[in-house]
Amino acid sequence: MATYEEIKKANDETIKTPIKAGNTTKNYVEVNERIKAFRKVYPDGFIINNMICHENGLCIFHSEVGFYRNLEGYSERVVLGTGTAYENEGASFINKTSYIENCETSACGRALGMAGFGIDEDVASANEVSEVNAMSDEEKEKIRVKALNDLRNLYEKNGGKTWDKYLKEIAPNGMNNDIYKVEMARLKKEITDKAEKEKV
Repeated sequence: MATYEEIKKANDETIKTPIKAGNTTKNYVEVNERIKAFRKVYPDGFIINNMICHENGLCIFHSEVGFYRNLEGYSERVVLGTGTAYENEGASFINKTSYIENCETSACGRALGMAGFGIDEDVASANEVSEVNAMSDEEKEKIRVKALNDLRNLYEKNGGKTWDKYLKEIAPNGMNNDIYKVEMARLKKEITDKAEKEKV
């Protein structure tokens, strides 16, 4: 496994993109630079991106990054970081034509960030931050409402089981995980109450 110094050296060699975040400017490491840094440290490492949902203009990707450790007689798969991303078709300028690609890249960038690559200031990508900054409060609220409605439909369709662990990790533009926790707790109660009424 790589040392802190090796990862720091690879991060120091990345190109940082200055992005305005609120009233401050932060230096973000874009996903292509995170991949380069990862490959410097783990040239034979793996980056696995899986689409776990794609329907009705809703896309969810889950990514894993890591390496294979050779032990006596077999190879052990070591996961260094995971990431999940959510995108809606048409939710932003880039999503009008490339929401699937954008979702995959975001999930990959988050997984690399969790593994320690490109996170000097934030796990989010430069594109995610710049898109949020360019949105009005009204646009953010529309995305928030649509995201929650889409997730509620998915949750109900799958019996509140399959997607639960992913829903807690997802944070689309203009939202945060706390909002999801509150909304998902409320949704679980609605489904439970509905099931109890149907028993009577």
